[in-house]
Amino acid sequence: MESVFLCDDEILLRSEQEFHIAAKSNNIEKMRQLIKRGVNVKAKNSVDRTALHWAAGAGQEQALRLLLEHDMPVDVEDSFGMNALLLAAWFGHLKIVQILVNAGAKINCENKNGLNLLHCAAQRGHIKVLEFIMEDLEDIKVDKVDKFGRTAFHLGAEHGKMEVVEFLIGSGCQHSLRDKEDNTALHLAAKNGHTDVLQKIVEIGVELNDTNQEGMTALHLATEGGHLDCVRTLLEAGSEVNVQNEKGMNCLHYAAFHGYEDIARTLIDAGININAVNNQKSSALHICVLQNFPSLVKLLIDCECDLDLMDYRLQTPLHLAAEHGRQDMAEMILIAGVNLKLQDKQGKTSLDVAARGNHINLADMIIKADRFYKWEKDNMNSDSDSWVARHLTFRQDHRLETQHIRSVMWRLATKYLKPNEWKKLAQYWKFTDAHIRAIEQQWTGNKSYRDHGHRMLLIWLHGVVMAGENPIKGLYEALVGIGRSDLAESIRKQANADDSSPKKCAAM
Repeated sequence: MESVFLCDDEILLRSEQEFHIAAKSNNIEKMRQLIKRGVNVKAKNSVDRTALHWAAGAGQEQALRLLLEHDMPVDVEDSFGMNALLLAAWFGHLKIVQILVNAGAKINCENKNGLNLLHCAAQRGHIKVLEFIMEDLEDIKVDKVDKFGRTAFHLGAEHGKMEVVEFLIGSGCQHSLRDKEDNTALHLAAKNGHTDVLQKIVEIGVELNDTNQEGMTALHLATEGGHLDCVRTLLEAGSEVNVQNEKGMNCLHYAAFHGYEDIARTLIDAGININAVNNQKSSALHICVLQNFPSLVKLLIDCECDLDLMDYRLQTPLHLAAEHGRQDMAEMILIAGVNLKLQDKQGKTSLDVAARGNHINLADMIIKADRFYKWEKDNMNSDSDSWVARHLTFRQDHRLETQHIRSVMWRLATKYLKPNEWKKLAQYWKFTDAHIRAIEQQWTGNKSYRDHGHRMLLIWLHGVVMAGENPIKGLYEALVGIGRSDLAESIRKQANADDSSPKKCAAM
């Protein structure tokens, strides 16, 4: 009859389940009642766990002794290879460990991952259990490795167990053993952000620049994990900042990938090569743009990184900003000054890429920058304190002081210019063929020329304003130059009659 009382997801009978629960909660009376009724004290659940496992893991001394009195096998393993002794060490129950050892439990047991008593206690930070294992048990090897090649020292460092690390160092463990991925304890402490443990390992004089199978140093791993204090600890100890791993990545690449601005600043202060490229020929700036971290882009630009480096697709950071429509970063790059003639593998400039992606505002920004660079070369000495340098922007103009002239240009483009006249004005103002093609890339229907003309006029206005020239005068002269004296005269009369206009036309 009892077989019908199976658990929902177990293979235990109801009485066997009750026996396990009683062992876990140290309910001795219940256990004795069930034993008298003939319960199978050796019954295993679906993961081969017995009542002894539960009692040992929960630290229930009385339940454990009762089970041992009824000839419970002391070394029986569950499906993970964990026996009662390993569970007691894992959960830090020193008294249970001692009872099981005295009952004849095998002290050199391991679970299916090769974890032994020392590993279990070290990983979980149970220093009292660790001391008992090392000082009272025989034939315990301090540097025994699990199936991943990790010693107790590795595991203590990985999990940030400071007391364990100090104890094992004092017990004479080897400090620089490598696991199967060639990680040392230093690597594991750095990777997991355990600064105090890392400092302790550094103090015993380990090699700081050892690399694992991926060519990663501890500094790489601390950076990738975003652990600023670990990064500082390693740098202060003398870690080499410019090591590149198997992918060609230095620490700054990882800071750029994750957006760790404070770490990036620390690495730069330590002398890292900000222009180093990885196996994809990408610099940290390429990665910042791709990952969309504007503050890091600004930091790298302020540190005078090379803006014209080209990745494996021959794309510059500006190409990437143009491809993804990232105006903030594009403007920072444009203000810093770049070579706009550089072409990617498809022969496309950053302007071509922006236009093809229909990133209209960004394309216009690049044209403004291109025209500004030429004007600056022709008219100015480089002067970072100049008004232009301090107020330079390539964004759309929404200022109140240009509202009037912008409204004039809107009416001109949408009502008065014929389909090809905007191009004539563009050519008069020395827009290049590439500029005109980029503007024409936008298609809004049969009357797209109106939008094209408006964009072109605003781009031209940007240059005029930056040069401090009279836009009404310039517009008048250009309209006359393309044979539209009627429009030129109309604009002149309107400007001279409009007291609100910031600059009247003084040419007439």
